[in-house]
Order: sequence, then structure tokens, then C-alpha cells
Amino acid sequence: MYAIEAQGLVKQFDGFRAVDGVNLKVPLGSIFGVLGPNGAGKTTMLRTLLGIIDPDEGVRTLLGSDRPITQSRNVGYLPEERGLYQSMRAVDTIAFMGALRGLSLKEGKEKGRALLEEAGLGYAADRQIRQLSKGMAQTVQLMGTIVHDPKLIVLDEPFSGLDALNQAKLEKMIRAQAAKGVTVIFSTHVIAHAERLCERIAIIAKGKISFDGLVSEARDRLRPQVHLETETLDGVWRKALPADTRAEGHWWHFTLPESGVEPLLTALVEGKAGIKSLSIERPGLHDAFVAIAGESVAAEMDEPVAGETL
Repeated sequence: MYAIEAQGLVKQFDGFRAVDGVNLKVPLGSIFGVLGPNGAGKTTMLRTLLGIIDPDEGVRTLLGSDRPITQSRNVGYLPEERGLYQSMRAVDTIAFMGALRGLSLKEGKEKGRALLEEAGLGYAADRQIRQLSKGMAQTVQLMGTIVHDPKLIVLDEPFSGLDALNQAKLEKMIRAQAAKGVTVIFSTHVIAHAERLCERIAIIAKGKISFDGLVSEARDRLRPQVHLETETLDGVWRKALPADTRAEGHWWHFTLPESGVEPLLTALVEGKAGIKSLSIERPGLHDAFVAIAGESVAAEMDEPVAGETL
């Protein structure tokens, strides 16, 4: 049922616990986000889960094996540190990366050209990496990560440095892989990326995971907010407003009561409050992140740049 499982995972460097007692389960076929600020331990955790480095404590399994490195041909890994041979052609780069996972160079080139064509980059197949834009080069590296049809794809900060257009292209590729049943794990320090793409997330800070579950479960930790506009400002209906109500002119903002909105509506109507507008706003992942990880950790997170599509 799980692509990755970890229990009590610890990794230390000179006495510093970069990964500190991590418990984690990543369901097969899911898009799973590892969300946390820079320096939270995301990269070290991913490398430990993949078997690139061994843990000091704890156990982990990857695709059912307790020796993750033996599953490398079933894994596509895009590290945070990008590195391509600048004089190599785009299609040869994809084929070369596939060959490192057991794919023949001939098949790698055929599949590489097909991937480039599908992404609208067929014209760039025979260009050298140095002739490509940063976004195009990163797309080529991602194609090299998936060309051998892995069962599990792990992307470490894949959106870093990309503009909104290339981010959208990358998101499309991630969703296409998930639609084929591939498990996709990616780390990010931008909450909006996780909210758009992920079914499940793990929130990590200072090497510890404070939440692991569905995005909806994280959001459900906070109650929805009600925004009410009335024609009148006073009346017996005011007694029905919750204690945390914040007034702004004819607007009233408060947390949705446990009893729901129906008793409140009854009191407003019977009290002739004159309802002009009423909306119920479910908390977003950013609000849930603050509630789970704390404001100090949330302050370290980077939000999308101006003009980025949310």
C-alpha cells in the first residue's frame, strides 16, 4: 500500500540531527508534498529514504525493499542541485540519464524526442544544453528523470528558479505521471505549490515532522470563517453572534460555530438584522501550516513571486 515507509528515522552530521525521529508513510499512486522552510531537513530526509545515505537510526522501506538503493531503476530522482553537461544535446541528455537507470541509449533517444515533442520542445531536441533557457534545461532534466518509466518519482525543490509559465508546465507533467499511477514526491518551501498539487503532505521543520496526512485533514484542523454583512447594526440578533466576532462597520467576521450556521441564520432573520451578504470561507493550507508548525516557521517560508499564477 505504500511506496515509502519510515519509522524513527534519524540522520546526524557532527552531532546535529538533520533528520530527527521521522515517521512517514507515502501511499502508492499519490502526489505527496514535503513542505518546510529551507534548512528544515527535506533534502537529507529524501536522500535517506532513497538509500543515497544511510540513517543512523530507524528503518525505512522503498517500494517494499528495506534496501532502497536496490530499487534505483524503479526510481526517478531530481536533486535540488541541478547539473547537466552543457555541450550535450537535449535529446542525448535525456537518453544518458535513462541509461543510468538501465534504458538503452537508442530507446532513450526515441522516448526523449517523444517527451520533447509532447511538451512542445521538439525543436530543441538537437540543441546543446547551453543554448537552452534555464526553464527549458530544467524541463530536459525532469524528462531525463522520468524517461525510464519509474514507479516512483522524487523531485527536490523542482519549482526553484522557474517562472510562472514553466511552473505550470512542470505541474502538468507531474499530474500526467500521477494519472498513470506513478507515485510522485516533491519537496517545496512554497505552500501554494503543495496546496495546488498534493493529495497528502508532510510538514517538516528542524528535522521533525509535525504533520503527515491529507491536505484536507490539515485544513480541517481550523474551523471555517464566516463573513456577514447586515443592514442594521444593532438588535436582539447581536446576542446570537459568537464571542470571537470582529466588527467592521456593517460587516461581522467570526469562526463558524460548532452548531453550524442554521441557528444563527434563524436568529438573524427573526431579529430583522437584514442579511445583505453571508459567506463561509474554509481555511487555506497556509492558515493550517501556521496552526501546525507555528508562526516562526511559517515566516521562513517563501511565497510565490508577484505575478505567479496561484
